[in-house]
Amino acid sequence: MEIPSLAFRTDLALARLAGSEVDDRGDHVVVRTPDNPDYYWGNYLLLPRPPTAAELSAWEATFARTFPACRHRAYGVATADGTRSDLAAFSDAGLEVDASTVMTASAVHEPPRPNDQATYRPLTTDDDWDQQVGLWSSGEEDATPDFVRAKVAAERRMTEAGAGAWWGAFVGTRLLSSMGLFAASPGLARFQQVQTHPDARGRGLAGTLVHRVGRYGFDELGAHTLVMVADPEYLAIRVYRSVGFDGTETQLQAQRRPG
Repeated sequence: MEIPSLAFRTDLALARLAGSEVDDRGDHVVVRTPDNPDYYWGNYLLLPRPPTAAELSAWEATFARTFPACRHRAYGVATADGTRSDLAAFSDAGLEVDASTVMTASAVHEPPRPNDQATYRPLTTDDDWDQQVGLWSSGEEDATPDFVRAKVAAERRMTEAGAGAWWGAFVGTRLLSSMGLFAASPGLARFQQVQTHPDARGRGLAGTLVHRVGRYGFDELGAHTLVMVADPEYLAIRVYRSVGFDGTETQLQAQRRPG
């Protein structure tokens, strides 16, 4: 299936790297993560375009056949642009819809207020990864412990595969902010899961870390373009713009939580 969306092309590349199964069925793509069935965006269907209401009924049946053990529903749309209104069939059926900003950068610079009190480095030790579990949990209150452990285990596998690294900002020995960056294809690297502990927000950690990790992408991964996906209504998007990222596409998604 043709996938114009830069966000989903890089998503699929990193899903394979993390150990998920990616199956192109011609008229849609199946992404499956058998060891973490509660992970919405590890178990979803990627559709070629936003469906009509009649088409959505058929896709719902396809999802149920494809993921009989999953209680959620999750759909991506492979177009490179669009708005929430294009997802009306999903929202009318009770799904949450999202139109995220896909940001790219061909160079990065320091944020206006860099934080020089922290240490910025890749996660390497067992303690680093244990702290990553805690950091994940601090920002995902609805996530189950099993989900978080499986997600962080996948992050560690991606790092140990050698295609990139998960970085952290440490104050003393405490991990307060983290993000991943991985080569998705020659010259293209994708950021993953930027997160900062709620107690440490507003201190310039994330912006400084994005700059440091971005330099790693250019200097060590050989990237000429960095890709990041951000919520256009959340303040973090200003942080990304402040270090050199610009919005270039829109990523369309829809999900229904269990129950």
